Amino acid sequence: MGSWPEGRRLAVVVNVMYEQWSPGSAPGIGPMGNPLGGGALDYQALSWSDYGARTGIGRLLDQLDSAGVRASVYASGILAETAPETIAAVTAAGHELCAHAWSQDVLLPLLDEAAERDDIARSTEALALAGGVRPVGWMSPRCTPSGRTASLLAAAGYRWTGDVFDAELPYLLDTAGGPIAALPFGLDVNDLPLFVRYGAPARELFERFAYLLGALRREGRPAYLDVTVHAHLAARPAGARALAEILELAATTPECCFATRGEIVDALVGRGLSASSS
Repeated sequence: MGSWPEGRRLAVVVNVMYEQWSPGSAPGIGPMGNPLGGGALDYQALSWSDYGARTGIGRLLDQLDSAGVRASVYASGILAETAPETIAAVTAAGHELCAHAWSQDVLLPLLDEAAERDDIARSTEALALAGGVRPVGWMSPRCTPSGRTASLLAAAGYRWTGDVFDAELPYLLDTAGGPIAALPFGLDVNDLPLFVRYGAPARELFERFAYLLGALRREGRPAYLDVTVHAHLAARPAGARALAEILELAATTPECCFATRGEIVDALVGRGLSASSS
């Protein structure tokens, strides 16, 4: 393997996490940095997360359109019911629509097999109906699958999953449900841990990207760089500025091209993926 799409050595993948929680649920952690506790619904965290559908996804789509960049957009299936017009806008703009399970508060390892299979089917069908395209890529809530998620995804017709962190380049998983590509998910340039967990300023998103890009250019081998932004986080003005600077730097770096995760898989299919059993 010598290059990615466009014959470039470094592929920059923009991941947009477009998330929602079930009715009566809110993120367990928000701007205040700790759960509310006491069994009360945290309306502050809920309002903070609702920014994604109300404002954030539109700003990100406009920004990506202006830059001429196609992203991989991971949408909670529930958004196909609560904000279907935004899912349609994602596919109309040419972005890759990926499934992010039904809602962010339902974690797959806590479900039995039948319930997990139903969650996958429900999410897939709802997103396909709203977006007009059936998703073939998947990321679990919290990036945390169960031990059978990859197999269930393969059986459901998914081509790839991003729920792996044990490598830097994609590989093939042979599962009981069939083969599925595993695309490791990079966490170096991700707004959620930077902004919420570590309290970093928005500009650090760009600084992390620039540092990682410099490291990979020094290594001199093919790689891809995940740039991950959440519609309810980095879509706000300061985060959007950091993303704009990332896109500008990538566009002016000779070794770089932009690619979706699906395009990464397409680039590898004809070259063969090494297999790992699961």
